[in-house]
Amino acid sequence: MSGSAYAVVLVPSSSHAIRGEHVLNMAGIASKLIPVPRTISSECGVCLRIAHHDREAVEKALNEARVLIHRIVDL
Repeated sequence: MSGSAYAVVLVPSSSHAIRGEHVLNMAGIASKLIPVPRTISSECGVCLRIAHHDREAVEKALNEARVLIHRIVDL
């Protein structure tokens, strides 16, 4: 188990992030759209911040809704 409280879901575009936020909201999973941290990527964009303990549920919900994700990174 990671020592961090949060993780971020990296997605291909802002539209995927917005759709992902909606899917997670409908599934009752808290998330927040945030800029991609510079320590992870220098590209401009947004990602979804999630609680680390929700990571498996997030992956399942996004996969079932066919929301493309690049990866999930612990903060």
